[in-house]
Amino acid sequence: MTAVAVSVQVYQLTHSTFATGLVGLCSLLPLVVFGLYGGAIADTVDRRRLGMIGSAGLAVVSGGLALQALLGAEQVGLLYAAVALQGAFFAASSPARSAMIPRLVPREQLPAANALNTIGMNLGLTVGPMLGGLLIGAYGAGSAYALDTVAFGATLYAMWRLPAMRPTGATGARASVLDGLRFLREQPNLRTSFLADLAAMIFGLPRALFPAIAVGFYGGGPGTVGLLVAAPAVGALAGGLFSGWIARVHRHGAAVLTAVAAWGLAIAAFGLIHQLWLGLLFLTAAGCADTISMIFRNTMMQVAAPDDMRGRLQGIFIVVVAGGPRLGDFESGTVAALTTPTVSVITGGLACVAAVLLLAARRPAFLRYDARRPTP
Repeated sequence: MTAVAVSVQVYQLTHSTFATGLVGLCSLLPLVVFGLYGGAIADTVDRRRLGMIGSAGLAVVSGGLALQALLGAEQVGLLYAAVALQGAFFAASSPARSAMIPRLVPREQLPAANALNTIGMNLGLTVGPMLGGLLIGAYGAGSAYALDTVAFGATLYAMWRLPAMRPTGATGARASVLDGLRFLREQPNLRTSFLADLAAMIFGLPRALFPAIAVGFYGGGPGTVGLLVAAPAVGALAGGLFSGWIARVHRHGAAVLTAVAAWGLAIAAFGLIHQLWLGLLFLTAAGCADTISMIFRNTMMQVAAPDDMRGRLQGIFIVVVAGGPRLGDFESGTVAALTTPTVSVITGGLACVAAVLLLAARRPAFLRYDARRPTP
């Protein structure tokens, strides 16, 4: 809900796709810095406690956004600052939450656990934007921020119910960011999976354009923006619910590249079609492909990394997963400002497919990656 509300507020204040795209760029630096160091911290402290601190911080920021909307202090700079704080709290705590999964389930259940984790995340991403769009249209952005603040109580309660979870075998002196980067540099298959996701998020994610597309393509408003944001999450939720077959697939590298290529083609098709129901259908297909890619990528990383390195790798992963879309917001907003939203969406989707083909040509070993004999 907060993501939709901030995007709508900035567009209403500026009527600029470039300014809306800057929303993502403002959170990029905190995501990079706190994602990397949050991962290192997660390899030295109780991961449960770190997750609770991050969730509490996010709740405070949402409360501050609700207050600015209530007082009518709607300034673009204030919204940018709030987004930067959100990025910092999210990035600092998310590696700890992700690194706990391999400690909670046996190795053979990791694909199913990652699918279940994705279902939970996308259920929120599905309900949140749709509800947020309705609330913004009826009562203004402040109502969405306020409900989001209250909803963080569920996150804090869930984290509190988990057992304490310190990493095994790590010390403060050894848990450095550089060690994590060196480890990733030496793992070509993991590195390629990160590059594939970056290609999808930077070139094939036009979410910064959704406010302009809702008006220009469909003649809609905040409610239409909510539908556009929610459609990929609906597809992701469906992909997770029907992901039982994933455990039977062993060529994880080939599956990742296929799913990312499918994402790019679906986004390009979305840019070509200006009928709302068809556009939502293509966004749903893109979301399904993204979930399949995410499940395989998460499983590859969790199998390859030792427990005392998972926090740092998850920190790098968060930088890619969360930072990539912010670069994508900037890229799509800039291209749309120089050309049109249609050109930005179509060329972005096709660039994603081209990047996948390049990765397949440069890293043929990634296509042969077999989960039964993992070679990170």
